[in-house]
Amino acid sequence: MFAKIDPITRSVVQHRLSSIVKEMGEAMLRTSYSQILNSSRDFSLAICDTGGRLIAQADHLPVHVGALPWATLAVEERFKDVQRGDVILLNDPYHGGSHLPDLTAFVPVFAGDKRLLWTIVRAHQSDIGGATHGAYNPAATEIYQEGLRVPPIKLYEAGRLRDDLLDLLALNIRNPREFRGDLAAMLGAAHLGERRLSRLFAEFGAPVVEAAMEAILDATEQQTRAVVSTWKDGVFHGEAFLDDDGHGRTDIRIAAKVTKKGSDVEVDLSDSDPQSTSFVNSSHANMQAAVAMAFAYLIDAEIPKNTGALRPLKVIAKQGTVVWADPGRPVTLCTSHPSNEIVEAIVKALSASCPERAMAGWSRRFRIAIQGEDPRTGKNFIWHLFQARPGGGASAGGDGWSSIGEWHSVGGLKFGSLEVAEVRFPLHFRMHEFRPGSGGDGQHRGGLGVSLDLVLETEKIAKGNTAGDGARHGPCGMLGGEDGKPHHYRLLSEGREPLVLRTKEVGIELRPGDCLEIRSSGGGGWGPPDKRSAEARRRDREQGLTDVAAEQASS
Repeated sequence: MFAKIDPITRSVVQHRLSSIVKEMGEAMLRTSYSQILNSSRDFSLAICDTGGRLIAQADHLPVHVGALPWATLAVEERFKDVQRGDVILLNDPYHGGSHLPDLTAFVPVFAGDKRLLWTIVRAHQSDIGGATHGAYNPAATEIYQEGLRVPPIKLYEAGRLRDDLLDLLALNIRNPREFRGDLAAMLGAAHLGERRLSRLFAEFGAPVVEAAMEAILDATEQQTRAVVSTWKDGVFHGEAFLDDDGHGRTDIRIAAKVTKKGSDVEVDLSDSDPQSTSFVNSSHANMQAAVAMAFAYLIDAEIPKNTGALRPLKVIAKQGTVVWADPGRPVTLCTSHPSNEIVEAIVKALSASCPERAMAGWSRRFRIAIQGEDPRTGKNFIWHLFQARPGGGASAGGDGWSSIGEWHSVGGLKFGSLEVAEVRFPLHFRMHEFRPGSGGDGQHRGGLGVSLDLVLETEKIAKGNTAGDGARHGPCGMLGGEDGKPHHYRLLSEGREPLVLRTKEVGIELRPGDCLEIRSSGGGGWGPPDKRSAEARRRDREQGLTDVAAEQASS
């Protein structure tokens, strides 16, 4: 039985919880070592209770946070003897993780002798071992080829570091200094959250905080149900396709059957295509996160995205499909693909139920990880592409945002300063500008992708691995809007013919002076193009947002 709580106290506690997670994020940003974290912000933080309920999160990456309840449950199942000072790590997709690069740290929070909460940090590692650098292996046919698997383990026991375990982890990673630094940042952020929550318990008393958290979840559920109840009832269908799996299969289908009745929504992904031999499969936790993302994008932005908001949602899926692979299958691409396609299929389906809330398609992910030697220092480096962010989908509210990202990040991933990247890595960004005409046409236009020419300033041959999708299937238009243009990538090398890069390749030879020509996708358009106002089209032309030659050819 919980203490009675008044609305003002509930609101104060809710905002304190939110501010704690935000402060944890700032600490992570300012203390992490690797480019992938302190520049691109590929991390997320949250507070969960011991029942695996998501209590609070900050505006980081929804694909991370939506999976954390499942990771918390895996930790709770493994350890019954959690003490003050313990720190638990995991990354294994078959123990509540999403994919191997996303290492997750848990710090328990006690009120007196009672353990109530976990502060959690999930952060993408620049490398996690395995057969290829950068943690993505398009050639993998089993998870063991993707990297180091970490089930729930105690890195600290009662405040004592297991340095032998830390040495084991770092020894299996190509950039151990960055790994150790990033892990220290993760633990520092999690411990900061623990201290702030302990202060909150001391200030209000644990019974009041517990009652406030229950009231927050209940109020969030009520808000969400009030929104969902305004949508049209029915059974709706949507689908989306991956280009390929890199192993010969093409047009891999994600199918969503969505049943909306009253204030409840049931998403059934059982009819999706069978699992693949490659890394395009999804883990169970990642699939749950993708469904939660799609639902969250359709309810009000002001509603807190916690477990209460997800109570109206039921998820059905079939193990052995691409959205829920059998244990042992490779899954490293899953946070991008099929996450993006799961979201798109669900939003497509519900566009018939709540059309004014359904965004057009956001772009797919493309990344390249480069490993080489920096001639300025003689040291090896691993660099991940976060530049050339693709365009976001348009909506009833207006045009899509340009260079904002994909469904799974919706702006949470950043590319940081080009100049800082050039200082840190032997790279030259010769061009980085909007790609005119890449957004799908419509009453509201899709956001633009980016044209990037990236020159390698190495003195020795480097290696590149690609991981992504969307070179054939562009982001979907919505309600009569046109699809965004797909990605396009080439490698320009002196004395060789231009090489069109596939989205899933390993061991690409990159010579000194080579240029990566990257043209990222635009977002989908919303509504029929003939409803776009003349003033909006005039502004598009004046600002250089359209492909004038293409428009003239089609007119």
